[in-house]
Amino acid sequence: MKTWLITGCSSGLGRQLAEAVAARGDRLVATARSTDSLTALCERYPETVRSVSLDVTRAGDAAKAVALAESAFGGLDVLVNNAGFGFIGAIEEAEPDEYRPMFEVNVFGLIETTRAALPALRKRAGARIVNLSSGAGIAGSAGFGFYNASKFAVEGLSEALAQELRPLGLNVIIVEPGPFRTAFLGRSMVTAAREIAAYGETVPARRHYRETDNGRQAGDPAKAVAVMLQAIDAEQPPLHLPIGPRAHAIAEQKLDAFRADIAAWRDISIATDFDAA
Repeated sequence: MKTWLITGCSSGLGRQLAEAVAARGDRLVATARSTDSLTALCERYPETVRSVSLDVTRAGDAAKAVALAESAFGGLDVLVNNAGFGFIGAIEEAEPDEYRPMFEVNVFGLIETTRAALPALRKRAGARIVNLSSGAGIAGSAGFGFYNASKFAVEGLSEALAQELRPLGLNVIIVEPGPFRTAFLGRSMVTAAREIAAYGETVPARRHYRETDNGRQAGDPAKAVAVMLQAIDAEQPPLHLPIGPRAHAIAEQKLDAFRADIAAWRDISIATDFDAA
């Protein structure tokens, strides 16, 4: 039986995962900015589920959630950094007060929650840190640049953290979902207020995607969570876990393009050391 702490449990994959964790009998500290959305879950599983308000951008909240896991359940085995939101807009279109809050949640909030949980996690052999990235964390695309940047940061941080923790017996899993039928394109997506006509061939397609695909995504969240649970339970979990056909296509296209650039410029770009004396 594992003890979990999951951020962003009010909706989406976070809520789906919280439900699955509780249903299989594990112990859970479920968090959201407002715990009202978690009342029913706690009432269904009064012995094994606790809830606490956690705004990942608010100092001290993560430490309180970790303390609850330790006091109620004796420790912590799995941290899932799920809280986050998206942003659509060209790099030139967006204003700092539009995109900086996303970095506070997606990057700095994840960092501080992880730092708060690490002392407890290091006490448990085989503990896991699960960081929600995205297909957007694998490859950049027009209109998603700021969101790409936030998830690229999650990827880099997670890869470094995995190397730091592996000798301690802890594993990091970077979950990279494609489109799944959650509220992500609705309540969890912000759009730049300004539109610049010069970007008419690229960015409007992203805005249109949000308008037309919200609630119509092909991915089944329950199936995504089943894959996540299997990976988290694995003796040797993957570092990178693309989920869904779109995420896998993004990864394969990125790797192909990367390899092509490396091969085309290899002879020129590696000839940069000082000449032998």
